[in-house]
Amino acid sequence: MMKTRQLLLALLLFLGATADAEPLLIDRVIAVVGEDVLTLSDLRHEAQKLEQRLRQKGVDPMPSAGAIQKRAFDTLLTNKLQLAEAARLGIEADEDTINRAIAAIASNNGLTVPELRDTLEAEGMNFESFRESLRDELIVRRLRDREVTNRIQVTKSEVDSYLERSGGLEGREAVQLRYILITAPDGASPEQREKARLLALDVVERVRQGEDFRSLAQQYSEDQTALQGGELGWLAVNGIPPLLQPYVAKMQEGEVQGPVAAGRGFHIIQLVDVRGSANNIVRQTKARHILVRTNEVTSDTDARQRLMQLRERIIQGDDFDTLARSNSDDKASAIKGGDLGWSTPGNLVPAFEEQMDLLGINEISPPFKTQFGWHIVQVMGRRDYDATDETRRDQARKAVRDEKAKEALQSYLRRLRDEAYIELRLEDIAS
Repeated sequence: MMKTRQLLLALLLFLGATADAEPLLIDRVIAVVGEDVLTLSDLRHEAQKLEQRLRQKGVDPMPSAGAIQKRAFDTLLTNKLQLAEAARLGIEADEDTINRAIAAIASNNGLTVPELRDTLEAEGMNFESFRESLRDELIVRRLRDREVTNRIQVTKSEVDSYLERSGGLEGREAVQLRYILITAPDGASPEQREKARLLALDVVERVRQGEDFRSLAQQYSEDQTALQGGELGWLAVNGIPPLLQPYVAKMQEGEVQGPVAAGRGFHIIQLVDVRGSANNIVRQTKARHILVRTNEVTSDTDARQRLMQLRERIIQGDDFDTLARSNSDDKASAIKGGDLGWSTPGNLVPAFEEQMDLLGINEISPPFKTQFGWHIVQVMGRRDYDATDETRRDQARKAVRDEKAKEALQSYLRRLRDEAYIELRLEDIAS
């Protein structure tokens, strides 16, 4: 640690001497983060990228240059800390993973990888720099999954409680919200917390008096959405953070609620718009199947031939149930005569659903292959099913999980900061 600091000091002295000798535009260190550094050029580059993204999103009004720089610095600092922690834990992103991610990005944009490279370079972005940024992103994602996301558990009672709180939202499909977070410092004294509360009250009153919520969000909010004017965009009803649900349930369009005291500070929301909801009716299929897996003994040809013979026996009058019990390699369904029960679109693998959807009632498919092996499937019935309750529970479970993950991530990042060696050198940062 000391050796690194001495080297940095020597570097800064050298740069200072060079600057005295000749008026050159030079880079400099603005922060020491563990064994790494942040430079002024890093900050300027990140701030330029952030400003470009905000303009592409049509943010209006645009935040000040100082606010953009502050967010850019926080992003760089947090990223350095996460990458250092990932390195300590041995978390990496191998070349094959990066290549697949690049191919997926290209495909999602209707491009080949060479075309993606050309497009990036035409926009002034070095492809190798893009690749390294993607590597860092994948590493950080794996770190967060391992240390935070995969540890989140959601109980049935939490889902029930969430749905109970959101009862007043029935009839609404989605809401458009704006959000401001006024925080008190970690370990805040009663006086500091009261100061934050009074500021939040003042912000609420100023909105109610006609000031623009978005401008106030850019000025005061400490949430990640601050630079976008606090815009949360359209949220499905069960995607509303649990803390805010009881308030949104009672709000009318244009109304402001807050400050809500919880967690890190005080929360303020504005309901911008509402979309009505309808029941979620889905077409379900009841089917049964026989699976033959391939291995060293059973080839694709053998599996297909065996299923063709079983299909012919069923057509000639043999009992599907009996043949599934004695021949299917899917043990979970075999004991039920191959019965898969009622399935909703998306429950089964696409290749299986594609074949199943082509069949009429009681029709048996020819043998076909999925990632699990070779199948024949028979459709036993179809029905329109009101899956509204199941959908609401699934969405509620996801909302609770997302909220808990967000809180856990913020706590994790604060711990990384608290435990890290950070030396700030921010004099004349905006110069």
